[in-house]
Amino acid sequence: MTKRLGVLLSGRGSNFEALADSVDAGRIPDAEISVVVSNREGAPGIERARARNIAARVIPSKGLEREAFDRQVVALLQEHRVELVCLAGYMRLLSPYFVAAFPNRILNIHPSLLPAFPGLESQKQALEYGAKFAGCTVHFVDENLDAGPIILQAAVPVRDDDTEASLSQRILREEHRIYSEAVTLVLAGKFKITGRRVTRTET
Repeated sequence: MTKRLGVLLSGRGSNFEALADSVDAGRIPDAEISVVVSNREGAPGIERARARNIAARVIPSKGLEREAFDRQVVALLQEHRVELVCLAGYMRLLSPYFVAAFPNRILNIHPSLLPAFPGLESQKQALEYGAKFAGCTVHFVDENLDAGPIILQAAVPVRDDDTEASLSQRILREEHRIYSEAVTLVLAGKFKITGRRVTRTET
């Protein structure tokens, strides 16, 4: 049976496109992206979704309380019978209401090796701190910022001549790779969560 994904984004949507490419190529088997949602008018990711003939909606968040906005988004995802929610550059913290609506069924990709450098400008934080390795993390989402159990990570060496742009670009390649891998793992149910630790299982 085909599993239905919902993607939330606020910007250009490169991780959305990587997921869509993986679905189209069969790297994420038996899945489809049912709807793409943005909280920002003019987000390029929405146009990219429409170009792929994927349902895409903008629900403006400006001026709304967090839960009031999230109730609209959750209703739309449920209308499209979404089974797994993938955040792809979605610049909002989810409310407890949203998290409870999709327990252990919301994933996020973050451009650092969490718990290091949560929040915004993670690559800049890594460079300023003098980190020798940066990277990216796919994790389950809870109501706290970049804090849910970690599913997969990929490390990227920090070069002496790196700029924020060059480091971001190398991390982004790894983001595209491990996000699809993590989505496949979760859709197949081949994991268990013990405390904060996510481990792979065979069934």
